[in-house]
Amino acid sequence: MYQLFAYLRYWLLRSGNAHGLHSPFVFGLYTTVIRHTGDYQAFARIEERRLALLASEQVLDVTDFGAGSQVAGAGGRRRPVRDIARHAAKPPRLAQLLFRLVNHFQPATILELGTSLGLTTAYLALADSRSQVITFEGCPNTAAVARQTFAELGIQNARLVAGNLDQTLPATLANLAQPLDFVFFDGNHRYEPTLRYFEQCLANAHENSVFVLDDIHWSAEMERAWVAIKAHPSVTVTIDLFYVGLVFFRKKQRREDFWLRY
Repeated sequence: MYQLFAYLRYWLLRSGNAHGLHSPFVFGLYTTVIRHTGDYQAFARIEERRLALLASEQVLDVTDFGAGSQVAGAGGRRRPVRDIARHAAKPPRLAQLLFRLVNHFQPATILELGTSLGLTTAYLALADSRSQVITFEGCPNTAAVARQTFAELGIQNARLVAGNLDQTLPATLANLAQPLDFVFFDGNHRYEPTLRYFEQCLANAHENSVFVLDDIHWSAEMERAWVAIKAHPSVTVTIDLFYVGLVFFRKKQRREDFWLRY
C-alpha cells in the first residue's frame, strides 16, 4: 500500500519526460539509454534461465540479512527457488535497463550488492565482457544457485562473494585494486545500512562513477535514505525513475535532481 501511494505521488506530482529537459547529459541519457527499446542477443539467454528458475522444484534454506521480502508470507527460512525468481529477482525491464547503462558507460569495475539468483548479475556481466563484476550475496544456498546461473550462461567476468555484507563489503573494498565505476545497491532496504554502504562505496568512487539504488520508494525508510543521498555534498545529479535512482558525481555538472517516467 505504501508503494501504491508513493507511485501515485510520483506520477501525478513530480515525474516528467524528455520535454523540458535542459541538461544535455540527462537528455541524452534519458532518450538514448533509459528509454531505449531495442533488444540485445544476451536478453533471450538470460530470460531462458529465468524461465527455468520459475519452473524449479528446488527449495532453499534462506538466510536473509536484509529487510526481507515485500511479499507477505515469503520471508520464511525455507523458500522455493521459483518463488525467489518470481518475487526477489529484478524483472526483465529493470534488469535490462542496468544492461543498457553498463553498455553505455562501459565501467571496468562493477559492484552489485545483492546477487539473489544471479539474473541481474548476468545482465550486468554480459553487457560488457571486459568489465569485472563483483557481486555480494548473504545466503550461501542462494549464492550456489547464482553460481549455477553463471555457469549455464558461460559468464566468466563475475565473482560472487558470499556472506554477511556488513563484513564482506568493507573487506572487498579494502583489497580493491581499481576504483569503482558502477555500483548497484540492492542488498538491504533499510535506512542506516543503505547510507553506510553508499559511504563505503563512495570512498572508492570517482567523478564518472555511476551508482544505482534499487527500490528507492520501497518504504518510508528507503525514501529517507534516497533524500539523504541526494543531499550528499559529493552528489551532483540524481535521476528518480521511481523503481531505481541514478546517482552521478560529475563535478562540472550543474547540481540538479530529476524525476523522470520510466
